[in-house]
Amino acid sequence: MDLGTIIGLICGFGLVIAAIVMGGSAKSFINAPAILIVLGGTFAITTVCFSLPEMSRSATVIAKTIFHTNRDPEEAAIQVLQIAEMARKQGVLSLQNVLGSLKREPFLHKGVTMVVDGTPGEEVENIMRQDLHATIQRHNKSTNVLRKAAEFAPAMGLIGTLIGLVQMLANLDDPSSIGPSMAVALLTTFYGAVLANMVFMPLAAKLERNSVEEALVHNVYLMGAASIGRQENPRRLEMLLNSILPPSKRVQYFD
Repeated sequence: MDLGTIIGLICGFGLVIAAIVMGGSAKSFINAPAILIVLGGTFAITTVCFSLPEMSRSATVIAKTIFHTNRDPEEAAIQVLQIAEMARKQGVLSLQNVLGSLKREPFLHKGVTMVVDGTPGEEVENIMRQDLHATIQRHNKSTNVLRKAAEFAPAMGLIGTLIGLVQMLANLDDPSSIGPSMAVALLTTFYGAVLANMVFMPLAAKLERNSVEEALVHNVYLMGAASIGRQENPRRLEMLLNSILPPSKRVQYFD
């Protein structure tokens, strides 16, 4: 679980709720019509921009952003070098013994499996690079879904505000209807601002960041599997990996 995301969301909403409770009754901030307008409207209009399968896949990716953290690229590089050294000393077929332990890293597992099956290194690299590109595209699409939702949430809040004002002006002769209409008018704007700035935009930024980090780790796996497939010296692989790793994450496995 990504504690940074969880703690940030809890603290952010906790401060807002605390301010509401300290200022008076929290019930006055709960309004079903306003929730329907903002939540339902944002989801519906965002779906217009995409498709239902894309929205469903985006929900899965977003959930992964909250409940999953990317692997440290330095640890990934060391694991790849250990596998490459094993293949160098004991032969490529010996890697069958480690395939079971790689199932938690599907991308690396796929690459090593292709190498064990005798797939040439160049073909392994091409296939894994295509998979990596497809993964990045899926993440970009999910990020776009969140950014679109962040754009539409305040707009739906404004629409709710206009609805509330129209209802209020149409019933000025009935003082009892002014309060509920004003509640819809103000709370929709509040809900829209909260969703856009405290949920959708932060999650989009986190997903974008996680996508970059995951792409780095997958590049490490890609280069490792391709190098093993070409039966290159693991020392050369170490130099190649250090060329893409940040300075603070570079490894010295053979030194």
